[in-house]
Amino acid sequence: MKYVSTRGRRDLGGFSEVLLMGLAPDGGLAMPERIPTFSADELEGLRGLDYADLAYAVMRPYIDDIPESDLRALLRATYHPDVFHSADITPLTPLGDSGLFLLELSNGPSLAFKDIAMQFLGHVFEYVLERRGERLNILGATSGDTGSAAEYAMRGKARVNVFMLSPHGRMSAFQQAQMFSLDEPNVFNIAVRGVFDDCQDLVKEVNADAEFKARYTIGAVNSINWARVLAQAVYYFKAYLALNLPAGQPMDFSVPSGNFGNVFAGYLAKQMGLPIGQLAVASNENDVLHEFFSTGVYRVRRSAQVAQTSSPSMDIGKASNFERYLYLIAGADGVQTRAWWAEVGGSRPVDLRGTAHWEAVRASGLVGGRSSHAERLETIRRADERFGRLIDPHTADGLRVGEQYARAGVPMVCLETALPAKFEATVQEAVGRTPPRPQRFKGIEALPRHFTLLDNDAAALKAFVAGKLGQTLQATP
Repeated sequence: MKYVSTRGRRDLGGFSEVLLMGLAPDGGLAMPERIPTFSADELEGLRGLDYADLAYAVMRPYIDDIPESDLRALLRATYHPDVFHSADITPLTPLGDSGLFLLELSNGPSLAFKDIAMQFLGHVFEYVLERRGERLNILGATSGDTGSAAEYAMRGKARVNVFMLSPHGRMSAFQQAQMFSLDEPNVFNIAVRGVFDDCQDLVKEVNADAEFKARYTIGAVNSINWARVLAQAVYYFKAYLALNLPAGQPMDFSVPSGNFGNVFAGYLAKQMGLPIGQLAVASNENDVLHEFFSTGVYRVRRSAQVAQTSSPSMDIGKASNFERYLYLIAGADGVQTRAWWAEVGGSRPVDLRGTAHWEAVRASGLVGGRSSHAERLETIRRADERFGRLIDPHTADGLRVGEQYARAGVPMVCLETALPAKFEATVQEAVGRTPPRPQRFKGIEALPRHFTLLDNDAAALKAFVAGKLGQTLQATP
């Protein structure tokens, strides 16, 4: 399998190359040159596989440059019950007799769905770098959960350093403590004076400096990394198989979404032949995606327009993975995608109204919804009272939108994004009690914190990275 850029470049190489690449040289995102599909009979043949074997079946067509035995070993090390505290890895739980289901994705080391893909990245990075005799310096941005998932997956990896940017003062107290309490020689936390989109733009600006990127071997673990999207597609297959539906019967999903990576993984699964009807994209008050799927206009928000909400991991005004979706909507036309993104870069909206592309969007099965703070609290409270299930605020956004789009006779699977312990204040406000947390995280807020505060300035970030690598690379094997 060869990979191409969403903006037209066609020589990105195989899986291992795009794994380490981050952004493509033309600024686009890596995509496979074709999307393999499963027939109905082949989907039925996946029944009975454990999670690691299912992951192999789904991911193997895209990863043909790693020997079969090695890839299977990497996936078995990743999707182990001791890591995810469940033999099912991603259990599917019915919410009473409502026709709604909760896909549990938050049983991993950092208590967020990002662990599902990030744990795989940790293992496959180590494997590929060891084979090549290379090192990688990961530069990433987080609105809350990506950072801790990446750092927990990469800590102790001899050939990887992690530089993680986060918006100063905009994560929950638990999220901040989870990241900043880590004291690892290969992990550097950077709090940026700004919002998540500022952090994301800094990462892109550094990646756009080809000389700096090459000199310091800069890579990515954000959802722009193709391996993350691919790994996330697996749990859509897992949910379908767990429902044990008759062959061909559709199911729907509701997905809390900020950067569009999680829901794009579902769209990828649908393109691969999974019988998904609707993919409901759940937004908070920062409703860029809701606006698009409601009107056909994609209008990014500037940093000052991004609201600080009680579902902070979705406080995003520009969804990076949306480019991958538009690329497929355009029929894998890199020239068209590049033109659209030039409009976004020029602060102009992408307006598909009245076009064949808008008809393609409407036919794709993606729909949008949004939730406010008051609605979020009401949904948390109602889920607790009706189903005996405590959920975090992002999952509440997804559940609320899932309820809006639920269809009679069609299962609606709502994706859990984090355990409620990560957002204690909001859950406390909703139900009047503090959510439980795993023993290993008790008292985490009182631990010493390790981070550097930087201005929203690419030159300052580059100087910080260069300085730290000058201090640490000599000690790295």
